[in-house]
Amino acid sequence: MPPAPETTPAYQDVSEEAFTARIEDLRDRYGSCDLCAHECGVDRTAGETGVCGIDTTPRISSHFAHRGEEDVLRGHNGSGTIFLANCNMQCVFCQNFEISQQGRGEPVTATEIAEMALELQAQGCHNVNFVSPTHHSPHLVEAISRARDRGLEIPIVWNCGGYERAEIIKRLDGIVDIYMPDVKWSEEAAARRYSKAPNYWSNVRESLREMHRQVGDLEVDDNGLATSGLLVRHLLLPKHVENAKQVLSFLANEISEQTYLNLLSQYRPHYKVPTDERYSDIDQRVTPAEYQAVLSHARSVGLERVEYDAAMAGESVSTFLG
Repeated sequence: MPPAPETTPAYQDVSEEAFTARIEDLRDRYGSCDLCAHECGVDRTAGETGVCGIDTTPRISSHFAHRGEEDVLRGHNGSGTIFLANCNMQCVFCQNFEISQQGRGEPVTATEIAEMALELQAQGCHNVNFVSPTHHSPHLVEAISRARDRGLEIPIVWNCGGYERAEIIKRLDGIVDIYMPDVKWSEEAAARRYSKAPNYWSNVRESLREMHRQVGDLEVDDNGLATSGLLVRHLLLPKHVENAKQVLSFLANEISEQTYLNLLSQYRPHYKVPTDERYSDIDQRVTPAEYQAVLSHARSVGLERVEYDAAMAGESVSTFLG
């Protein structure tokens, strides 16, 4: 068994009655689904599917100790990652499209998800990291409740694409310890074109405000492990420097200069991009000049906690701004 955590996850203090009320409220939404910003309104309990392409049965593609996440999540033993199949975004460049778009995964129950979480804790993982969780919020909250009753005591990470509804995020208050949205777009036209996500920017701003209201800036313990708070990722895309700058300006000016940001450089043309001429403008890699321009902007707007790619920044050592 891993050592006892230095801090107590928020969900430990949620009563059984409160958990039940949250689960029932979220599950009721399957009947006219509004769990994400698409608000499709389909009856998933009757087998109907909206943009995410799935009914009420969660599918898990894998669960394992992920050693490729941020240092504050992976530590020495890895982040206990549970990959859910399907996604509420339709990014044309997705590197995991077999999972997110084609639904590769096995059907599971909330009880089985709880067992996965407990298994990952037993392996020594520092947290339970739900990837693409939005469309199955009811089952995941139920799984957290069941796992808590059986001894789960590590933080919950909500690893999402940012296309959330603040109203649904409010239902997770006190249950999720670490929110980790990958905030892709500030430009609405780009969000529609590349991710099929209308009104992305307005929804992500409201959701970020609510996430930060709940958990605040990222807290890290004496071992360098995240215990609670907001961690934002931004994947820089080629020819979208201004898009990135607007995201960073919003974080600094309207969320917190202490927002922990991972400025990602690993974009590769993938999925539909290399074969569809409609997306030829992003059929290339991000240049060091583009990356350096965005990193410089992070400094200029006062962001103090930025994890970045030293090689892309033209540096030999530093990988953290702060």
